[in-house]
Amino acid sequence: MGRYLLRRLAFLAVSLVLASVVLFVLLRMLPGDPANALTSVGASPEQIAAARRSIGSDRPLPEQFVHWLGQLVTGDLGTSFVSSLPVGPEVTARLNVTVPLTLAAFVLAVLIAVPAGFVAAYKRRTWYGALLSGVSQLGIAVPVFWLGMILIAVFALNAGWLPSGGFPQDGWAAPADAIRSLVLPVVTIALVMSASLIRYVRSATLDVLGSDYLRTARALGESFGTAMRRHGLRNASVPVISILGIELASTLLGAVVVESVYALPGLGSLLATGITQHDYPVIQGVLFVSTLAVLLIGFLADLVQRIVDPRLRGRLSGGAR
Repeated sequence: MGRYLLRRLAFLAVSLVLASVVLFVLLRMLPGDPANALTSVGASPEQIAAARRSIGSDRPLPEQFVHWLGQLVTGDLGTSFVSSLPVGPEVTARLNVTVPLTLAAFVLAVLIAVPAGFVAAYKRRTWYGALLSGVSQLGIAVPVFWLGMILIAVFALNAGWLPSGGFPQDGWAAPADAIRSLVLPVVTIALVMSASLIRYVRSATLDVLGSDYLRTARALGESFGTAMRRHGLRNASVPVISILGIELASTLLGAVVVESVYALPGLGSLLATGITQHDYPVIQGVLFVSTLAVLLIGFLADLVQRIVDPRLRGRLSGGAR
């Protein structure tokens, strides 16, 4: 297991370096000059050249990349071209909105999808089992921004129970207001995420229900509940864990849509502002942190799979020898 962790950590480091190269190159291929965001309309060539010198975009690309990589090694995400403020603290402040939003939506989606997916599989021949499967199929087709607007219209504008958007100026210093502002965004993401998760849980449960080892356990006198707890749940959870990791990562990356609908000051709005202003350090900082989070989620999902499934540990130790 130790060798596996070292290999995975090495792979993580190499992936981050490659991701930083790709981010840097792709940003420089985009049309537009970041110096234009620092000068007024109709600026002279001398003023634009001075702006480029001030932000370092006049230097050769390899030199710019080495400088940025050196900053990353020290934990520095750079300084914004537009505001001249460090990017790191700004990203951290936005994470205080995006991370709770993503994790709360993920937990709620799991709480909905796991029992619903199991019922949809175990009671697949009943009307409510078929209804759950149909609702999950329909939920996958629902755009998240459309669902968000429906929830705003019903629970914020008509009922007035919850705010339609925004986040408290004091942030989490006013926890009750912060939680109320995240209720609708969390429900929006969770409903869309749970729709796809129900399908995966249902499929994994059906595989277990049709397995030989479960039938053998039942033939030896174990009740269905005991057989599922002792043999079925662990086997069904292995493929679901992988899907959960993918869903969590995609939710973190896709939170920009929900944050836009609810006007939340998260990573999504920061990224959108950086793109509009051609603020390379901001864009690079947000995307690098997002990439790091996705890689860490994949690493943890793979690690949990190996802990849950002894067969994966066996293949790992066999390969090490």
